[in-house]
Amino acid sequence: MAFQTEFTFELPRGYVDEHGTLHKRGTMRLATAADEILPMRDQRVQANPGYLSIILLARVITKLGDLRVIDTRVIESLFTADLAFLQNFYQQINESDNPFHAVTCPKCDHKFEVDLAFLGEKETV
Repeated sequence: MAFQTEFTFELPRGYVDEHGTLHKRGTMRLATAADEILPMRDQRVQANPGYLSIILLARVITKLGDLRVIDTRVIESLFTADLAFLQNFYQQINESDNPFHAVTCPKCDHKFEVDLAFLGEKETV
């Protein structure tokens, strides 16, 4: 079983490029230590710490529709609902206490992922 490093997503609204083309489906890879450390040297982050998420997303989004390049200008141009979605998605796939595990149905051989955060949790009142 291979370790999954890339995850697909679909934006709630989508990115509209300069030609009016809508891009909704994309891929995000797991972040590395360099992804989180190197942007701290960027003057835009030093001037405005909120800009860190823009740079992080530009580094880890590997595909968005048919775009050839995903850079900070693309991330800056996202609708706020899409930016919030991507920030949450980044947290979800990179949190070590919220692992996903690839499984196969023993009856039909369908492969899918299970969020293991549910396992072993008890409901509190």
